[in-house]
Amino acid sequence: MRSCTKGILEPAAGLAALLLFWQAGAMALDRPILPGPVTVLPLFFQHLWGDLGLHFMASAGRVILAILIAVCTAAPLGLVLGQSPHINRFFSPVITILYPVPKIVFLPVIYVLMGITDFSKIFLISLILFFQILVVVRDEAAGLTPELIASVRSLGAGRRALFRFVYLPATLPAILTALRVSVGTAVAVLFIAEQALTQWGLGYYIVVETYQVLRYPEMYTGILAMGLLGSLLYGLIRIIERKFAPHLFIKDTG
Repeated sequence: MRSCTKGILEPAAGLAALLLFWQAGAMALDRPILPGPVTVLPLFFQHLWGDLGLHFMASAGRVILAILIAVCTAAPLGLVLGQSPHINRFFSPVITILYPVPKIVFLPVIYVLMGITDFSKIFLISLILFFQILVVVRDEAAGLTPELIASVRSLGAGRRALFRFVYLPATLPAILTALRVSVGTAVAVLFIAEQALTQWGLGYYIVVETYQVLRYPEMYTGILAMGLLGSLLYGLIRIIERKFAPHLFIKDTG
């Protein structure tokens, strides 16, 4: 109970401090470019049930679909590379070259090859998550000892049983950690990809529908919605971690 109360109070205190600093900054600057939360928050809750909510759903749909694509493609490939040294040696140089490259630079290439569609934006986000998941799953799978796999096989386990009782439990924490670390980057890339050549999404709402026409209070509602999207995704991943990988959390001993 104590740890639960502490877990609720600490974020609430941080949010309250942020709002106070924001309001103080708005009062000190006293310019339309920085309206305070007293002005923005009522608009946020009002517009969230209107056009802002539709833009939010469009962005959320793109990110969630990109996560599903990345997990379903990178995790199996990471398992193969981790358990097949010969295949890993073949692909490792390519991964080493592409992994540190900011994937946003491929946006024009993706637009040329796939067209300016929702799928091209989803593909870009999934590409970022793909390499994050691929590398950590490969390393986790490579760390599984042959003795462990042999002992499970000696009990008559086939490929499906190995996946369920060995590979999945061993790599799921790595997948969730990679998602949690890269979710902020994914939302940032989504913002860039949605700034133009689309009519729905928080990036379009912030840049085209509000900033370019000097609707500054509405612009901040879009920023809050983008922050809410990232926070919800991060929180969802943490909930899944608590459910399926509780050893990732340090217990409160106070």
